[in-house]
Amino acid sequence: MKFILSFVGVLVAILVLVRFFPSAPINPVLPVPQGQKEVNGHDSSVPKGSGTGNESNQEEEEGEERPGNTSIAPVAPGQTYGAVISPDGAVPVSALGVALNARDSAQVKVAGKASAVCQAKGCWMTLPTADGKEMRVRFRDYAFFVPKDLSGHDVVVSGWAYRSTVPKAELQHYAKDAGKSDQEIAAITQDEQQLTFLADGVLVRN
Repeated sequence: MKFILSFVGVLVAILVLVRFFPSAPINPVLPVPQGQKEVNGHDSSVPKGSGTGNESNQEEEEGEERPGNTSIAPVAPGQTYGAVISPDGAVPVSALGVALNARDSAQVKVAGKASAVCQAKGCWMTLPTADGKEMRVRFRDYAFFVPKDLSGHDVVVSGWAYRSTVPKAELQHYAKDAGKSDQEIAAITQDEQQLTFLADGVLVRN
């Protein structure tokens, strides 16, 4: 009988403890410390995901230009944009076709006179070629731009020259950036084979 009474007493004591002192819940929702923001369900010390990794490629495919260095030094002899280069070993742009020979592309340093510059950002320029056409010079990864008043200055560009077919829509886009009239833009009706240059650096000679 004493054993039964003792057991009942212990059981009653346990029930009283459970009733008046409930245990803490599992995985409680803790408050975010003051001044710390929650990011995607995690605290701010956890970095967000980087997505698919194709965002930059998609921008380029859609023709979006990534911003380069917008602090552009004024045009001056000896001024460089992008990688620092020298005029040593540069071939005239008129001789570029010979330098390429039968190849579609070549790494080369070219000298010529800038004939046009993008008037929107300075994100491209052109150099006249021996056949009376224009070679468009773009800047690798849009890492740098050139002054909008670079036209008429002798320059040296270092990088890759290649032959490519430029779509009509892209040609019209370039014409708009160059400040051409609506009539001149509308006159561009077909794709065009062009020499194109992807520059790492530009040097102003005079």
